[in-house]
Amino acid sequence: MDKLWAPWRIKYVSKKKESGCIFCRIHKQKKDKKNYIVLRSNYCYVVLNRFPYNNGHLLITPYKHTSKLEQLNDKEVLDIYKITIKIKKTIKEVLHPDAFNIGFNLGEAAGAGITDHLHLHLVPRWNGDTNFMPVLSETKIISQSLDDLYNKLKKESK
Repeated sequence: MDKLWAPWRIKYVSKKKESGCIFCRIHKQKKDKKNYIVLRSNYCYVVLNRFPYNNGHLLITPYKHTSKLEQLNDKEVLDIYKITIKIKKTIKEVLHPDAFNIGFNLGEAAGAGITDHLHLHLVPRWNGDTNFMPVLSETKIISQSLDDLYNKLKKESK
């Protein structure tokens, strides 16, 4: 078995697990920097994914607690897409990706890790970002800290 030394993970694995919905909890806390909330709008917010597929992986989630798209009203749907367009432009300016994956994973069978509160994934992609590490060792390299990325995105998304 290969081992990766990741001492910063001890805070995560040893902390008491909080009950309830993570998306509802962090938006109500109003601790945007601590929770990596990059941008807020009237009906939703943008947060850095703490377990990203790629550098710059963001989640856009409504304030309304729901797992169903059809339970969002027209204003909420429009707001999600408007903020997605805005933050996509910011990611383009800050990270210069070649492309994006954008979408919802609705339900466990679709790959949703959090099934009770829908969220849209925005994942920047670069030509060649699938290299030998994930293929041969099932390891993904993220080249930038969340703190550094948060500060850059926060500055540019105003």
